[in-house]
Amino acid sequence: MIQPDPQNPVNYLPPVEDSYDVVVIGGGPAGATTAALVAEHGYSVLLLERAALPRFHVGESLIPETYWPLKRLGMVDRMKASAFPRKYSVQFVSNGVKESAPFYFEMYNDHESSVTWQVERGVFDQMLLDRATELGAVVHTSGHATDVVFEGDVAVGVKCRLLNEDGGRTEREIRSRVVVDASGQTAFIGNRRGQRDRDPHLKKGTIWTYWKNAYRDPGKDGGATLVMQTSDNKSWFWFIPLPDNVVSIGCVGNMEHMFGKENGDAETVYQRELQLCPALEKRLVDAERCTDFFTTKDFSYYSSETAGNGWLSVGDAFGFIDPVYSSGVYLALKGGEFAADAIHDALQRGDLTAPRLGQWQPLYKQGIENFRKLVYAFYAEDFSFGTFLREYPEYKSNMVDILVGDVFKPGVSDIFKVMGNIMPSGDEPSTDEPVQQPAMA
Repeated sequence: MIQPDPQNPVNYLPPVEDSYDVVVIGGGPAGATTAALVAEHGYSVLLLERAALPRFHVGESLIPETYWPLKRLGMVDRMKASAFPRKYSVQFVSNGVKESAPFYFEMYNDHESSVTWQVERGVFDQMLLDRATELGAVVHTSGHATDVVFEGDVAVGVKCRLLNEDGGRTEREIRSRVVVDASGQTAFIGNRRGQRDRDPHLKKGTIWTYWKNAYRDPGKDGGATLVMQTSDNKSWFWFIPLPDNVVSIGCVGNMEHMFGKENGDAETVYQRELQLCPALEKRLVDAERCTDFFTTKDFSYYSSETAGNGWLSVGDAFGFIDPVYSSGVYLALKGGEFAADAIHDALQRGDLTAPRLGQWQPLYKQGIENFRKLVYAFYAEDFSFGTFLREYPEYKSNMVDILVGDVFKPGVSDIFKVMGNIMPSGDEPSTDEPVQQPAMA
């Protein structure tokens, strides 16, 4: 697993002009996709990423529908040639011990898109930024956006602090016709405008770390994502195989359960929950933890306004649900694709109003809601997927569609008409502290 080296950062430091058609804040999958496809349309694009490369980020597991935006980006052959483990399936573990049969994606789709990848995000994100550069975007890392410039209610550019070749910083104001907020959980515009709301039903927190030499199943099952509930069903672990025999293993639970004042530090809580998941403990008998622990608190949120005159949000700046179905990277890539096409249309028409720039967002929000409602069902104490499918077998295809990411498919949401008002159990009100950003120890 690549860890950032602060003594030897890798930076893109190209010359930066005074104005661009589009400025993108953030170089994750959403920002890189937007920048790449807008540049491919022939517009001038500046992408500002505040970190040097490679930059550490959690969220390593891809779902099958990720194939299609990667194909449009010209990335599929590069993914096939990479060292990323192939992901053929997902497997669930209930009550800490009971392992389900693997859910093989190819059983429902014989296309090559049924095989996806477990990615090391430092490498994957850099691949996407490299592709954006190839397609004509100007990518500047260690470029810190400090403010969005508005004239009235219209975004007309950004203020930023750019790293120079000599190590100094230059304050700049860059004009643009469109500003794209792809700043991730920082939600650069949404936070400043007071537009980010926590999901009241998903007040969860996560503790995660990385292990070397954890046991993986043989053959193609070795790349599977495992979703492993603890014996008391108060938390669950993800198990995501990565290159170099490293596995990402994180624990998710209600905020009070994970971060209550009497719980102790992150390592204490992680070890407490690990003892409640014997199926995972078995996989770690010969393993060694290779990083410190990281935390993210109360991470499920959505933005009440995601497009304005001259600006729009994509990726985690738009909203984030929950990691249980590994939807994050797919929604970032797909949202970047939608946003790029809307920007192209808006620039062609000379109409940079909120309705034009945000024309894709109602469909996108419906897709997010399909994921969100299935997440609610996962956490609902009185709901059983097995019982539901035995009673309504005709909706199995809808559930499969959502699990693989085909959430924009017409009719896929019909499952929720019979599923009912599924809500997870409550949690104590969260504080107003900001979402914590992980830092490599």
